[in-house]
Amino acid sequence: MSLEKTKLVPVMCSLFLAILVASLDNTIVSTAMGTIVGELGGLDQFVWVTSAYLIAEMAGMPIFGKLSDMYGRKRFFMLGIFLFLIGSILCGTSQNITQLSIYRAIQGIGGGALMPIAFTIIWDVFPAKQRGKMSGILGAIFGLSSIFGPLVGAYITDIWNWRWIFYINIPIGAICLILIFLYYHESKTQVKQVIDWLGAFTLVSSIVCLMFGLELGGDQYMWSSMLILSLFAGSLILFSTFLYIETKAINPIISFEMFRYRLYTASNFVGLFYGATFMVSTIYIPLYIQGVMGGNATSSGLLLIPMMIGTTITASLGGELVKRMSYRGVMFASIVIQLVGIGFLSTLSPDTSRLEVTIYMIIIGLGTGASFSVLGIAAMHHFNSSQRGAASSTNAFLRSLGMTIGITIFGVIQQNIFNNKLSRTLDSMSTKNIGDPHVLLTAEGRAKIPASSLDKITEILSTSITQTFLWTLVPAILALLFVVLMGKAKLSDEKITQY
Repeated sequence: MSLEKTKLVPVMCSLFLAILVASLDNTIVSTAMGTIVGELGGLDQFVWVTSAYLIAEMAGMPIFGKLSDMYGRKRFFMLGIFLFLIGSILCGTSQNITQLSIYRAIQGIGGGALMPIAFTIIWDVFPAKQRGKMSGILGAIFGLSSIFGPLVGAYITDIWNWRWIFYINIPIGAICLILIFLYYHESKTQVKQVIDWLGAFTLVSSIVCLMFGLELGGDQYMWSSMLILSLFAGSLILFSTFLYIETKAINPIISFEMFRYRLYTASNFVGLFYGATFMVSTIYIPLYIQGVMGGNATSSGLLLIPMMIGTTITASLGGELVKRMSYRGVMFASIVIQLVGIGFLSTLSPDTSRLEVTIYMIIIGLGTGASFSVLGIAAMHHFNSSQRGAASSTNAFLRSLGMTIGITIFGVIQQNIFNNKLSRTLDSMSTKNIGDPHVLLTAEGRAKIPASSLDKITEILSTSITQTFLWTLVPAILALLFVVLMGKAKLSDEKITQY
């Protein structure tokens, strides 16, 4: 299906804006949480404000992707925008942290429809020679807004009010809704199929159990506690049940037939491991700037701009290069640059200059950007319009899963290294109230630490961050292995397969 040229521009504007707000809301709340908790209370529950969005978004991705294949993209893209807007309005009116968490889940359901369907619409409406370029632009927007979210959240909270973090979505979402309604017209070739409700239920339940376990473990409950172990066991059992159901379902949400293609399988696993490495940089570089170098939240946020520049360049360039090079060739160059960047980050110390950190962030951005555009294209390479939604949403789902698991695993690694070194280096009097490295992130917190101990503590924090970056090499190398398995296919030799 293709659109008239006069309709392509407004449709693309709608897709760009939808990706912008949906990906921003993954991270925009993080820097405003202190203010939100100060006004609404619920310090012991604030983690659910972020988790509720992620759980709902991840659970919705494969389901909406499949439904868009069955009944058309437009209705579910519009439904996603509508739910996202309703959730945004409700979030802005929240009177307590429980309400905000519930409303964030509504937002997340909408976000789960927007991102995978947006990439699929591009594949549907553009000819092969333009898909790379358009996907590159869309990937750049996704990467930029994911990185830029914390800085935007801090700015809006300081200048206006934290509620405007959500209200700002209303005019943008309304424009998206109007443009897609007026200008996007798809063919009526979709065939009604049986919806795999049991598969949907077990998948969502598995994700909910996994996310609850990851969020509660090591914080409110010990990792070895019965509750956490039960949640992980429940997630494993439910996911195993989901996989079994998918082998029997007439129209499975995630078809195992699609994994027969090496390119599709490899692209999804590359996305999973890239998601983990991407989040480590965006979380621990700001922690390094504030905790080790003594910067403030704004300066740490601004230091992510070089990473954004690098991401923008290679996201757009990657979409263009796949027309001339293989997906594997582009992603191989990308992951090698990523490995070099991670290697540099693992050498950080209290003596590292801001210029060096800036250069390292540019390298990380250059190594990350292509994944946002190339992997989505590669995942849809073999499939026709009745399967692209499922292909795109599965890829987006696994990337988000990698981000979520990566945040948790590397958070545990960094915290354990910090606490172990701290307890061995300083006496109990000096370590009082320093068990959380975030006490180093403000001038007030640093002022409470004796001068004789501050240098040692920042050295320990720096070491814990650099060693965490070394551990990040593990998923990066795994991503490299799956890149090698992607084969020699490129966008220009696309062959659509229908089964």
